[in-house]
Amino acid sequence: MRGGSAGRPRVAVRDVATPGGGNRRAGASIPDNGVMGAQGTRAIDAARRSGIQHTVHEYAHDERASLRAGGRGYALEAVEALGLDAGRVFKTIVVACDGRLALVVVPADADVDLKAAAHALGGRKAAIADPAEAERATGYVLGGISPLGTRRPLPVVLDASSADGPTIHVSAGRRGLEIEVSAGDLVRATGGTLAAVARRGSGSATR
Repeated sequence: MRGGSAGRPRVAVRDVATPGGGNRRAGASIPDNGVMGAQGTRAIDAARRSGIQHTVHEYAHDERASLRAGGRGYALEAVEALGLDAGRVFKTIVVACDGRLALVVVPADADVDLKAAAHALGGRKAAIADPAEAERATGYVLGGISPLGTRRPLPVVLDASSADGPTIHVSAGRRGLEIEVSAGDLVRATGGTLAAVARRGSGSATR
């Protein structure tokens, strides 16, 4: 790992599901209790209900981070702000496969291999979903779409590279908030599948 970005304070809140069903929250990485009350999201609630071990990380989101605003993209913003390897931060892309929506979760520095995604979803052809349709279906805004706690259940395919390390980071349901989980727990919590669905080379970092 490398150090976090200068000038961007971050908060890492441990929120670990315990065997008895309760949760234990440890202290923040820096004393900034003012932002902790805003962290609750459907994604975090879904992680708690599923009983999976997870850690919540919050950082100061910059509205200029989006590709549309000339930034590197929301996922790579999280990489920089939290000082993580791009291969450990995953973005959630909504795709339309044969007319049905699904979620494909790939590393921050990769794109969705649409042909592989369609195959993993049991379909013939996949395309990136319309942004407005993606937001309506998930209940999240672009840059904050999580595979956990979507408004309606959607099939989830997680790139196989996620299993290369002990944990990965995905959006926790809003911009500036990430949740750290193991790939296996994320698959179990979402009913998803693992497949090689990432492609590198085009430089896109949309989430």
